[in-house]
Parts: sequence; structure tokens; C-alpha cells
Amino acid sequence: MFRLKFKYIFFAFLLPVFLYLGLYTWNSRTGALDRFAAYTGMEFAGLVLAPGKWITARTRTLWNRYFFLVGTVEENERLREKNDSLKLEAIKLREKASELERIKSLLRFSPPDDWDYEGARVIARRLGPNAALGTIFINKGFRDGVYKDQPIVTPDGVVGRVYKAAPHYASVLLLTDPNNHIPVLGQNSRTNAITEGQGLDEALQVKHVPRNALLFSRELLVTSGLADVYPKGLPVARIKKIKLLELSLFKKVVSEPLVNPDRLEEVLILKRNDQSDPLPLTSDEFRILE
Repeated sequence: MFRLKFKYIFFAFLLPVFLYLGLYTWNSRTGALDRFAAYTGMEFAGLVLAPGKWITARTRTLWNRYFFLVGTVEENERLREKNDSLKLEAIKLREKASELERIKSLLRFSPPDDWDYEGARVIARRLGPNAALGTIFINKGFRDGVYKDQPIVTPDGVVGRVYKAAPHYASVLLLTDPNNHIPVLGQNSRTNAITEGQGLDEALQVKHVPRNALLFSRELLVTSGLADVYPKGLPVARIKKIKLLELSLFKKVVSEPLVNPDRLEEVLILKRNDQSDPLPLTSDEFRILE
């Protein structure tokens, strides 16, 4: 029994002590355990710290890239806004250049003898109770000397005549309206006729051309000066088609207007040099118009 206890004490207590003292003495001489512990500790620390360092580096990289992308997006947005602004400015400059060319063209217009002219802007089309008619609305009225039946033209040709005038605005009955009849004559043939509108974007009928009258294809029609509305010699239309009809004393003639009303932005108002001012409105009529 005593032997068993001695063996138990020896293996349980004394043997570990002997082993420890032996290892301690061996380590003191060689330093092997210290080096092993140091290597093991560094490897363990490296295994623990390396993933954290990698995660930190990746996080920093992603964070920097995020801010870089945010900055890039903001810069792209600024550049896009600047580009849009430059495009808008270019459109404005082109519009101003186009307007300048139109104004130069208007200024080159030479009015007939005893007539003068004034420019006006087109501000609307087919407006108000006259919308059933082919009309445009201009920014000049009888305060500016505009009166009923006054000729409206461009350097390209006749536009129409003033239909109604208010103090500061007026409506213009276009030559394409069926209610507008313009006495004309062939520029070369000198044959008299009357143009009649057939509606917007439609050709003009050239009426009252005798069957045996001389008229040429593609001939220019100009105002004849009859009816005392338009001065003589203003271009109106160009002959498009001439057809002889059976059992008719007149030719069927179709012409193309020289002016496209849809594209009008500025027009010229013709005024007689000896034209007296139109009769002023009564106070009641003026209040209604105002």
C-alpha cells in the first residue's frame, strides 16, 4: 500500500518537478524553449493580426474609393451641368444669329414709291374669335398707325392684310385664307387675275384667267395695284399648274405662295406716305379694347 502511494506521489508531483527542472536547466544552457516560445508567439500574433490588418486595409481602400467615386460623380454632375449650360448658350447664340439675319433681310427691303414700312413681330397664330380664319397676331396696333386692310409683307412676298386693329395689337388675314382675294398680274405675260386662298398649307387658286390669255408655267405673279389695297409690283405667288377645262371660258390655274405663314416671326407693315391717321375710337370703344 505504501509503495502504491509513493509511486502515485512520485508520478503526480515529483516527476513533473524533475521534468521542469530538467527542461529549465536545458533551456538555460541552450535557449531553445525561449526561441520556440518567441517563434510560436509571433506566429500566433501574426495569424491573429494579419487578417485584421488585411480587413483594415481593404476597408480603407474601399472607403477611399467610395469618396473618390463620390467626388467623381459630383465632378461629372458639375461638368454635365456646365455642358448643358454651354449647349443652351449655343442655342441662344444661334437663335440671335438667325434673328439678326432675318432683321438684316427686312432692312434690305425697298418699299414701293410713296410707301414706307415698319417692322412688327408675330406673337400668335389663329388667336381669339378670328381663329376660324387664317390669321396671325402682331404686336402693333392703331396707336402705331396700323389700320384695317393695311398690306403686310416680307422681303419674299405678300403675307396678307390687316384684318382688325386694336390700340397695341392687330390681326392679319393671310393670303392663304379663302376670304383674301388679291388682284395680281403675270410678271412676264402681264395677264390680270385674282388669287384666292384655299386654306393654310394649300395652294392659291388663280381665278378669272381667260382661256386664250397668255400665262407661263412657273411665272411670278405680282400685285397689280387694283382695288387700292396693295401697291403694284409686290411678289405674291408662282404659277404651279395651268389646265384648260372643257366648256369653260377660263383656265384652271394653281399657284404656290412665296411666303410660308407658319415660319413667320417678323413682318413688315406697309404705310402710305400720304396716309392720314385712322379715325380715333370713341371713349367707350377704347375702354372695351383696353
